[in-house]
Amino acid sequence: MYNMDRIFEKEGRKFPGATYSEVVLAPAYEHAKQSLLEPMLAIHKAHLIMLVNQGLLQVSEASQIMIGISALDKEALLQSTYDGQHEDLFFLVESQIMNVAGEVGGSLHLGRSRNDMGVTMYRMVLRDKILVATRALFSFQETLLKVIDTYKETIVLGHTHTQQAQPMTFSHYLLGMYDVVDRDLKRLKAAYDTCNASPLGAAALTTTGFPIDRNMVAELLGFPKIIKSAYDSIGGADYLGEIATAIQLTFINLGRFAQDLLLWSSQEFSAIRVADPYVQTSSIMPQKRNPVSLEHIRALSSSGIGNAQTVLQMLHNTPYGDINDTEDDLQPYLWKGLHLIDQVFRLTKVVVGTLEVNEALLKRRAQESFATITELADTLFREANIPFRTSHSIASQVVKIALAKGLNATHVTSALVDEAAKVVVGVPLNLPEEVILTAMDPEHFVKIRSLPGGPAPEEMKRAIVEREARLQSYLSLHQTEVSRITVCMEKLDQLTSQWGKTDEDNQPINLDDWKRLE
Repeated sequence: MYNMDRIFEKEGRKFPGATYSEVVLAPAYEHAKQSLLEPMLAIHKAHLIMLVNQGLLQVSEASQIMIGISALDKEALLQSTYDGQHEDLFFLVESQIMNVAGEVGGSLHLGRSRNDMGVTMYRMVLRDKILVATRALFSFQETLLKVIDTYKETIVLGHTHTQQAQPMTFSHYLLGMYDVVDRDLKRLKAAYDTCNASPLGAAALTTTGFPIDRNMVAELLGFPKIIKSAYDSIGGADYLGEIATAIQLTFINLGRFAQDLLLWSSQEFSAIRVADPYVQTSSIMPQKRNPVSLEHIRALSSSGIGNAQTVLQMLHNTPYGDINDTEDDLQPYLWKGLHLIDQVFRLTKVVVGTLEVNEALLKRRAQESFATITELADTLFREANIPFRTSHSIASQVVKIALAKGLNATHVTSALVDEAAKVVVGVPLNLPEEVILTAMDPEHFVKIRSLPGGPAPEEMKRAIVEREARLQSYLSLHQTEVSRITVCMEKLDQLTSQWGKTDEDNQPINLDDWKRLE
């Protein structure tokens, strides 16, 4: 027979129940103490400065509160485990501040709620992690440009629909990947800009009756703007979805790249060789060189996609408002996804930066392939003054005849072209031998494709210079943003360090003080 009392005997009769603590509160506490403690303390300091400047607290009261904040043993908090004595990290920290500061310590919470504090902490953590992730992408691009410069004249076969298509260079392929990463960065930057806005002052969801200054707190914490609607500050979750989507596309693109590299490193392709630090051998097959680093890049990319998709799934069909689905249970998936970007792109950087390319083999394959037949058709149009579709048909017939005779592209001659022309138009074209040989040369094919975006070495040089300049500009902006936020956090400590002392001359802090600090 069902006995409710037996459940209460195990769970307890007051909050939090044992199983609720185990499944929800303890894991949330672990994540919070590792990732949210520092943002929480920064918010406390910024809010405290604002309360004094708005006349809501006296300097003497702020000094008492700062004594409580300064007395916090952060190392002990980081080593602590959830014991159920306080609902979460916020209440534990508040309790410890009040133990030192007294009842006035509770006034630190004037004009705010755990709601706006929580979203602010999430946004502060996420913006830091996005900056770390984007730095890894920039670093990968720096290495990739060096590899692109190395192989800008290395002839390889380009493929469409997995079949040999046209000659290009290895750098032409890599530059395409570089630009994909550029768009990944653009998406992450847009997600960063959306995330980097302050919800503080929204309180629970309707702001507060106290005359607080939302803009001042935002500036103190390094936010360039506030979220205008208090309800959106608390209920909006698209900033999470935007980050998740950017993560997904970044990993989807990287996974496609890794898949190509894995295929090309197979013995059947033998196009590239992964350096020894990034391969493993077999326990029983000593000849094996397993490019496991590429496998891990692909697998971890899939993991990152999964983490991001979990976020989007958790957001789906949730109410537009304050809801746990967007909070403690969801945030670690984004944190892990952004951390994976940093890890995986750092690994990809060193693997790609140490690749060896089998240039001689790839060039020979391009020479023997009929991938240059496009240029033969173009040449027939130019040199024989015939319609393009006719020249295309003749070129196609050249391939058919050569294959029937067991010939490869290096055996295509003027005589073979004339044989094909007789089939298509009934008469030979009588083009000089050197014209046909040039048309079938993959190096010539690449060289004359010098339009913007083409594989010609000269165009590749121009493209590298252009992208290097843009990358340096992006890196400078990135470093400026990292430094700006770092300085904001340092200023908070500088501004509040004068409080919590016995000096009776302590005065309120205003933004002029803030802006003068270096």
